[in-house]
Amino acid sequence: MKLSLFHTPEEVPDQGAPDCAIAIDVLRATSTMAAALAAGAEAIQVFSDIDSLLAVSEAWPSDQRLRAGERGGGKVEGCDLGNSPLDHSAERSGGKRLFMSTTNGTRCLKRIEHAPTVITAALTTRQAVVNFLLNQNPDTVWLVGSGWEGTYSLEDTVCAGAVIHGVIAATGQTFKELVGNDAAIAAVSLYLQWQDQLIDLMHYASHGQRLLRLDNEADLKYCAQIDVLDVVPRQRELGVLGL
Repeated sequence: MKLSLFHTPEEVPDQGAPDCAIAIDVLRATSTMAAALAAGAEAIQVFSDIDSLLAVSEAWPSDQRLRAGERGGGKVEGCDLGNSPLDHSAERSGGKRLFMSTTNGTRCLKRIEHAPTVITAALTTRQAVVNFLLNQNPDTVWLVGSGWEGTYSLEDTVCAGAVIHGVIAATGQTFKELVGNDAAIAAVSLYLQWQDQLIDLMHYASHGQRLLRLDNEADLKYCAQIDVLDVVPRQRELGVLGL
């Protein structure tokens, strides 16, 4: 297994594809996707733009769907939800399909959707993702951060480092054996520096600061948790994720 990290969808190579691609958007899309599926959502259908989301979801029975749209950290008009993992409970989300479009995370998923295996990762699901990789043992893995509108993000990088470190710890292999690019090594270093202070790192991160300005520390606290959900959202058909 060779694990490589690309900090944003824009960094993903145009040529070739990995055996497994992992989308990461800790704040907050992939944290929210995991929370929704853990709460019993039927599936999550992702869209790059809101207009497509509204058009496609219109054909779904209104009592069996939830529209989740976020731009700039806030809920989009015409949608039921924004992009918070705390929005999801068995009562609200159980049995429903989540139609979802966010500023960064769903765009990342669309960039990698043609890989043979596509999953998402968050700090909340780190160990579940590590276990998935150990069980599937793909030859090549690309971890792709969502970033913020094309720029680097600390929280996605530390999550990638946590996943890579988990694989190293479980297998006993070295960086030389497991790592496919320099960014992956740097991500592990970031994780080792901050693993006991993840909520502090969220406060320093530029997108964490955006959420704080929106008076949303609750989401930061939730998304900074590690290994609290035993789910791995996986693409079951193009643009649709489930368990």
